[in-house]
Amino acid sequence: MSEEATQIPSAPGPSTPLKTSYTYHSPTPTAPGPYILGVDEAGRGPVLGPLVYGIAYCPVSYKEKMEKLGFADSKTLNADTRSSLLDILSSDPPNLGWSVRVISPQAISSGMLRRPPTNLNRQSEEATILLIREVIAKGIQLSEVYVDALGNTTTYEKYLSSLFPGISFTVTNKADSKFKIVGAASVAAKVTRDACIEGWHFEESEGQTETKWSSELGSGYPSDPNTQAWLKTATDPVFGFPQIVRFSWTTVKVILEKSAHGVKWTDEGQASLVKAFESGKGLEKDRCLVTKDLHIKSVDSL
Repeated sequence: MSEEATQIPSAPGPSTPLKTSYTYHSPTPTAPGPYILGVDEAGRGPVLGPLVYGIAYCPVSYKEKMEKLGFADSKTLNADTRSSLLDILSSDPPNLGWSVRVISPQAISSGMLRRPPTNLNRQSEEATILLIREVIAKGIQLSEVYVDALGNTTTYEKYLSSLFPGISFTVTNKADSKFKIVGAASVAAKVTRDACIEGWHFEESEGQTETKWSSELGSGYPSDPNTQAWLKTATDPVFGFPQIVRFSWTTVKVILEKSAHGVKWTDEGQASLVKAFESGKGLEKDRCLVTKDLHIKSVDSL
């Protein structure tokens, strides 16, 4: 685990597995409002690790100073610069606040695979709404919110405006390069995600002297040859992958279909029940006393 990974307050501590989604909030600013707030994410596309939504906020009166702090789209900055900017974001608690919502790989996959599914867009919306609501609950008066988003930004903007009347929403692509407050949110999200990945604790290796999974994960994107190589070597034919992997991604499904053992699920109890009813059709005496007493004549009744 890198030293950086242990120093980020919004990431799990040493030897702490990331089992569930969680929210981290910095100390609440005390300067008078109204406030502006930016929203951005890190890790939407990777097949490995969490999706992290970040927000940053400051008083409207602080906006001019915010413009000069050096915040920008985190993807255009190197790791050292991002780390320094997060320190800056934490250096003026009366005026600057930030939060992250870390959505675990398990939660992402569980949401996408349930019926009906909760797709990644919906999970992203839920994370954004949760963060905004919790900041408001802390007593912060928001007047303007800027959101970096893809897709139909007009529809999303109207939706957020309907949920938070009285707040002016701007939802646009590349917001992290257009608005410094969104750039600050981008830094918070990216630094947190990187720390989660760098300090990932493989829960599956607990009790063993060393982990059997390489730390050479690559970028985590499915198109990265290093990530592809790691996925192939990390595949267990029975258990699949460790929990850092988003098993709902097509890349993972393809690997499992090729390299993992097939499984046939049989609900023996249900099969026996069906057989019992079928064998007793038309024969009142052959049905068990419980079904007779309850006037159950078919499995559909259950």
